[in-house]
Parts: sequence; C-alpha cells; structure tokens
Amino acid sequence: MHITNLNPDSEIGASSWLVELDDARLLMDAGMHPKREGREALPLYKLLRGKYLDAVAISHCHHDHIGSLPVAMRHARNGRIWMTELSRFLAGRVLHNSVNVMLRQREARGIREYPLFTHDQVEENEAQFQGCKYNRQIDWVPERKAHARTSCPTLEFFDAGHALGSAGILLRGKNQTLFYTGDVCFHDQTLLKSARFDGIRADVLIMETTRGNRVLPPGFTRPKEIQRLTDAIQRVLARRGSVLLPAFALGRTQEILAELALMMRAGHIPRQPIYVGGLGRVFTEIYDQKAHLADRQWPDLQLTEELQPIVLEKEELDNIKLGAGKIFVLTAGMLTEFTPAHDLAMRMMSDPRQAIFFVGYADPDTPGGRLKASKAGEPFLFSPGTGQVTRRCELQDFDLTAHADREALLDFAGKVSPQVVLLGHGELSSRQWFEEQLRARHPSLRIVQPAPGLMVEA
Repeated sequence: MHITNLNPDSEIGASSWLVELDDARLLMDAGMHPKREGREALPLYKLLRGKYLDAVAISHCHHDHIGSLPVAMRHARNGRIWMTELSRFLAGRVLHNSVNVMLRQREARGIREYPLFTHDQVEENEAQFQGCKYNRQIDWVPERKAHARTSCPTLEFFDAGHALGSAGILLRGKNQTLFYTGDVCFHDQTLLKSARFDGIRADVLIMETTRGNRVLPPGFTRPKEIQRLTDAIQRVLARRGSVLLPAFALGRTQEILAELALMMRAGHIPRQPIYVGGLGRVFTEIYDQKAHLADRQWPDLQLTEELQPIVLEKEELDNIKLGAGKIFVLTAGMLTEFTPAHDLAMRMMSDPRQAIFFVGYADPDTPGGRLKASKAGEPFLFSPGTGQVTRRCELQDFDLTAHADREALLDFAGKVSPQVVLLGHGELSSRQWFEEQLRARHPSLRIVQPAPGLMVEA
C-alpha cells in the first residue's frame, strides 16, 4: 500500500489522499484550501500525472474536503465518485456555490484563472455520484479492471457524526486494511449524534488532529457551554442589541438554529425572526427533508417550520436596523471578505450594544481569526478591504465544536490497533501532541506526519 498526502499545506488545508492498493488507485477527498486563491488552493494534483484514478471517495461535503472535486476528476474521467447517500444530496449544491463564489472573486479581486471549474463540469460530475448507505461494503474498482481479478479492494462508510453525511472510510485490500477518519465527532451535538466507529480495526490509520492543541478547562461540559451562550444572548437582547453568529453553511448553521429553536421552546429567548444566509437556508431545508435518514437527536425538529428563517438580500442586510434585538446566523464562519457576515460584522463592530459570538473554528489568518484576537478599543487589521478598525462590540467564543476532543480521538486510535498512523488535518502543535501521546502509549507504533507530496509505504 502506498499513501500520498496531496494537501499543499503542512497544516489544515486542501484535504486529499491518494491511496494505491492492490494495483488500484483511489483518491480520498478533493478539498480546496480555505486561505489560498487560484490554483494555489488546489491539492497537489500534479502528482497524479500519469496515474489514472480508478475512483474518488468523499468523506463529507465541507469545502476543504470536496471543493476541488471537478478538477480531480480530470484524472478519472470515467471513474465513479463514492460518497454517502446524504452527502449526495449536498455535494452538487456545494460545488455550484463554489463556482458562484469564484466568479464573484474573479470580478472583485481580478483572479483571472477563476473559475477553476464551471457549472457544466459540476453537472457532468453529478452523473458520476454514487450515494451509499453507511456500513455497506462497496467494490470500487471499475468493472473493466475488476473482471480480471480474483479479489478487489472494497470501501465502507461509517457515520462520523461531524456534519450531515460525514463518514470515515474503511478500505479493505487483499492483505491490508486502512481507515481514514475524515473529520469526526465523538460527542453528541444538538442535532447529530456522535460517530459510530465501534469495532473498527485497520493496519493503517489516517487521523485528523484538529483539536490536538486544545485543552478543555476543568469542569467543561457542552450543556454548560450552551447555557453560557443562552445567558449571553439574553443579555444582548435585553439591552436592545443584535447578535451575529458566524457559522459554516453546512453543519454549524443547522446546529445553532436547532439550539435557538430549543431556547425559544423553553422560553429562554423570545420567539422572533432569525436571519440566515441563502446557502445556510438551502442546507437547513435538506437537514429537515433528510432527518429520517440521519442518526440525530430531535428527529421531529423541523428547523424551517419551527423558526421560519429569513434570507435577506444584500441591500436589505446593508440597511437593516440593528437596535431592535435581532439574531443573525450568517454563513462564512471565518467572516471571509466579500460575504454578508463580514459586512455585517463591520457594521456591528463599533457599537457596544451589539455582539458577535463565534461558535466554531476561525483560522488566525482570516478576518474572523483576527477579530477573535482583537482587544476592545484597540485598532487591528480586520481584512485587506477594511484596513485598520476598532472593535467596541461584545465578542465571545463558545466551544461548540463538531470535531472530536483530543482524548477521545487518542482513545479511538488505540482501539483501531494500527501498525502505522498518519497524522493530518491539524496544526503542527496538534500533530505533535498526538505523536507524543501515541508514542507514550504504543511504543512500537509507526507514526508519520507526512509532508505535502510525501508518499508513505505501509
């Protein structure tokens, strides 16, 4: 087995792994780097030249795992794209939105190589999507190659509990097995239940390390954190301020909307309109429509019916009054420039009545990350387009992550009993923590932090 890390960054970037197993080639994930632009944001697809892909498997539909899929498929024209049946409902919408974003960035920033793929190419790829149920073994080698074999490698998706349709991927070859966690959550969220990775064993484990550098404070629990968020929203509404909750369109938005709906049911906050981003509304409708297929809490909680969220057009959002206790759950969890969330944050920032509450990760080099690090009353660089600004609004960060806490992920690695562990999808400090802990617990384990483009033989 040969495994190549195609992520162009040594930290969290464009997730993509090439696996060569039993003379067949599978690409696991085809992400886009969230902080790079143009072709620099792509995985290292140049390493695929001369290596025809037999298939692609997608762990979930977040941009950093699926955002460059049409580019990857140029190396597998007739190959199939395997994903869970729930991801199949999401993937095309994510990619069409990516085309729209690239077209806007081409116009606003003059990035002439955008778009990297077109709406027509996305539609061509959609014909190759194969939606699969969890816990079903799949022969992924094309029939033209499979007919000459006595055995073929298989793949199987396991519910990862991270976002709708997310999965870990188990590959079984003739003599070896590999498990790829993708992004995984080992605790229940408000809607989605925790990952179902019980009983998985593999010779090779590719593991995310997102929270390896995150130490939970003593006594931390998710219910306590939700209560802290409830109290904070109540406080802002009482002073007639508005709340902005930046959230990724897929996953975070629906989890926060569910929490707001439960707050309203319990009478903790008044029933009122919730303003959302357009893509967030689309994914929320899919969450509602496919609730019966997901392993979730509150299966009968229909968010669009319960909250009737309102999508504001840009002109409406630019002119809406903020002094009447409004709640905004806007897509762009990192407050990326040229998004409504970024522009609304700019409007709120100078007003002490307003509040911006983060409920997920924001990279330090993004506008959201810089805002998180800001100090009230002191100028800071928010984004290139805004320059130096001064924050006077309330700012808080709530740990409602959809990623596994490090101790739970460490325990899982031990249960898999691998011979080789590849550490990815995390900052250097996160990967180092996992390597140190794994070495202490399992001295004979081979641990690799594969650099961009590095091929590992296992």
